[in-house]
Amino acid sequence: MIFRETALKGAFVIEPEKLEDDRGFFARAWCRKEFERHGLITRLVQSNISFNHQRGTVRGMHFQAPPKKETKLVRCTRGAIYDVIVDLRPDSTTYLKWFGIELTADNYKMIYVPEDFAHGYKTMTDETEVFYQVSEFYSPECERGVRWDEPLVGIDWPATEKVIVSEKDRSWPDMKPDRRGIPG
Repeated sequence: MIFRETALKGAFVIEPEKLEDDRGFFARAWCRKEFERHGLITRLVQSNISFNHQRGTVRGMHFQAPPKKETKLVRCTRGAIYDVIVDLRPDSTTYLKWFGIELTADNYKMIYVPEDFAHGYKTMTDETEVFYQVSEFYSPECERGVRWDEPLVGIDWPATEKVIVSEKDRSWPDMKPDRRGIPG
């Protein structure tokens, strides 16, 4: 497995190290020892699938607050997404900075999303499927979010003909310019 830390400390793009032959390839998508070697949380308690019918669907920006903070390992298994994370750690030098990457069924890349990061994505093709593993069980009382178009963050989403966003994801409150810390 190839781990590349992003400009946001603790967040990694992970690529499989393919062992190829005329049949195809074999690669590991998860190895606890390698994740531990990079100082990453290895406790995975739940796997989720998100299916999206239409290009331009935005899901996020989601995270869980204490005491149920979570990490995520995200991979696109069908189609393509533009995946985005936002650093919500108030003491971080990259507080409110974002990182985006295209994850596709063909490139096999994954993103490791640390605790205290918001996560979301926009589908770049119809019929897109995303598979992700999380370190904590879903807890509705700890669910929080940052609006996908939050001005203080300023994510530069790729253009699509239309944008489809749930009412919940459109309703996260504005962040205040003088407010420090995790929203919610």
